[in-house]
Amino acid sequence: MTPKKIVVTGLGASSPLGGNVADTWKALLAGESGVRSLTHDWIDQYELPVTFAAEAKVRPEEVLARPEAKRLDPSSQFAVISAREAWADAGEPDVEPERLGVDYATGIGGLWSLLDAWDTLRERGPRRVLPMTVPMLMPNAASAAISMSFHARAFARTVASACASSTESIANAYEHLQLGLADVIIAGGTESAIHPITLAAFSSMQALSRRNDSPETASRPYNVDRDGFVMGEGAASIVLETEEHALARGARIYAELAGGGITADSYHITANDPEGLGASRAIALALDHAGASPADVAHINAHATSTPVGDVAEYAALKVAFGDRLHDIPVSATKGATGHLLGGTGALEAIFTILALHERTAPPTINLTDQDPAIPLDVVTSPRALPSGDLLAISNSFGFGGHNAVAAFRTA
Repeated sequence: MTPKKIVVTGLGASSPLGGNVADTWKALLAGESGVRSLTHDWIDQYELPVTFAAEAKVRPEEVLARPEAKRLDPSSQFAVISAREAWADAGEPDVEPERLGVDYATGIGGLWSLLDAWDTLRERGPRRVLPMTVPMLMPNAASAAISMSFHARAFARTVASACASSTESIANAYEHLQLGLADVIIAGGTESAIHPITLAAFSSMQALSRRNDSPETASRPYNVDRDGFVMGEGAASIVLETEEHALARGARIYAELAGGGITADSYHITANDPEGLGASRAIALALDHAGASPADVAHINAHATSTPVGDVAEYAALKVAFGDRLHDIPVSATKGATGHLLGGTGALEAIFTILALHERTAPPTINLTDQDPAIPLDVVTSPRALPSGDLLAISNSFGFGGHNAVAAFRTA
C-alpha cells in the first residue's frame, strides 16, 4: 500500500500559558512561565509540601456555557475547548460523520469528578451523588465529548499511557489515516489533575519540585540543580487529514505528520530504561515511517520533565538514536514554561513542534542557568531561527509504565 501524506490543518490549546494557541505560543516565545503559587483553601488544609503548579491560564467556566460545563469533568472541558479551536482553525472541514474520527488521550481521566463524588458520598450520603458521575469520571469521556460535539462517527478512541498518552494518540491517528479508517481525525490529549491527592502522591515519590519560594523557576530542565517536575493542566488538539482531502478543500497546511513510533521499555513502573533502548527505538520507528534518517532531524522537542533521573535517561536515548550528531541538533524543553500536563503534554508539545517548523523558530527553554555537564545538548535558551528548506522535527513523550511515543513532523 502506497503511504499517504498526512497533514496538520488545525491547532487548538488551553494551557498554563494561554487560553488558545496564539496566546500560548506568544508567551512561550517570550520566555514566560505558567507556574504559579496555588491559592486554594486545600493547600493549607492538607499541609501539602508543594504549594504551586501550572494551572490553565483561562478557566473552562469562562469559555463554556454553564449547563455544558456542569456535565463534564474539567479534563473533558479543556478537551472540548481545544478541539473546537482546532476545528475552527482548520476551517470546519466538510466531512461525512462516518469519515471523521477522534483519537484522544488522558493520563488519569476524570479525577476531580471521582474524588468530589467520594467526598459527597461520605459527607452527604449516596442520594446526593450526581447521576452523571460515572460518565464524567471515565477516561474516555473526553473523546466521547469531542465525538458528540462534531458528530464524529468513524471512531472515538482513547489512549491512557501516562505521560506518553497524547503523543501515542497522534501516532495512532497517523496509522488510522494510513489505513483509510477516516479522512479527518481530531487528535490530542487532556489532563486536569492538580488535586491534593496527586500533589501529595507525587511529592511522596520525591517526583515534584519543592521550590515553593520560587515557583516560576521550579521547572528547570537540564539545570544541574533541578529537583523535580511541576504539575500542569490543560489540553491540546490537532486536526489531521490526508493531504488529498486537505488540498481538495483548499485547506491551509501547517506541517506534515510524517510518522510516529510507539514502544515499551518493560523495565520499571516509574523509571526509564537507563540505557534508553525503548525510547531510542521509538525514535527510529518514527523516522522510519517518515522515510528519514537521524541525519535529517533539524529540531527536537524533548520530554525533559526536570527530574534528576529522567532528563539523563532521555539524553541516553537520544545519544543512542543520533550518535555524535546529537550535539548539533537544537533541543527545546518547553516544560520549563508549561509544567507537565501529564496526558495532555505530548499534544501541546506536538503543537510547539509544528509551529517551530511552520514559523521556523525553535522555542526557548527557560530557567536553564547552569546546564548539567552530564547532558551536553545544544539547548535552545532564546528563540532560535531554524534553517530554510525541508525540515524534520520530532517530539518525544515518555510515561510511567515504560511507555514511549515519538511523533515526527516535516515542513509543509
